[in-house]
Amino acid sequence: MIHVVLCDDHAVLRRGIRDTLAEAPDIQVTGEAGGYSELREVLRTAACDVLLLDLNMPGRSGLEVLASLRETHSTIRVLVVSMYPEDQYALRCLKAGAQGYANKAGDPVELIAAVRTVMQGRKYLTADVAQMLADSLAQPTPEVPHAALSERELQTLVKIASGRRLSDIADELMLSPKTVSVYRSRVLEKLKLSNNAELTVYAIRNQLV
Repeated sequence: MIHVVLCDDHAVLRRGIRDTLAEAPDIQVTGEAGGYSELREVLRTAACDVLLLDLNMPGRSGLEVLASLRETHSTIRVLVVSMYPEDQYALRCLKAGAQGYANKAGDPVELIAAVRTVMQGRKYLTADVAQMLADSLAQPTPEVPHAALSERELQTLVKIASGRRLSDIADELMLSPKTVSVYRSRVLEKLKLSNNAELTVYAIRNQLV
């Protein structure tokens, strides 16, 4: 039996994933969490072989949670399940220690296959990401400027480009507006941009939104 814990701040999405996994006789969901603090409590008592982790959560981001888990629960295999574009986030997650990356909008049956794959100690990638990796090996492409951004800086960029105000972003990420403003300033500096309009254009051109 593969013991799975779900970590996603959207209860409806968690329920959908739970219902999908319930169709597999060899998979059992043993716990659910809506954020990092809740996840720590769940992992104290729930058996967990594979953690299904969302990237966009209040407080600590998925990648920050991933880094913490590598120190505290190194035996847990992490499958990131997100709505973020695979071509922008899959490699970032794998480099951070995830065993796989699946898109929430993908085929639910594939999610079962993904859980089984990472449980076997193998990496799980969709066909699109695998092709992207193959293409990059055959013809290396220059690293894009936003690859140098931290996870919080990248989140800030994406949310600004999506039309969010700094106060809204602060609420969503459970940060102070001043902190979000600092992230925005760092993004502008690293990308050599001047204002939110240029940030939005950059994000659209690089298919971040």
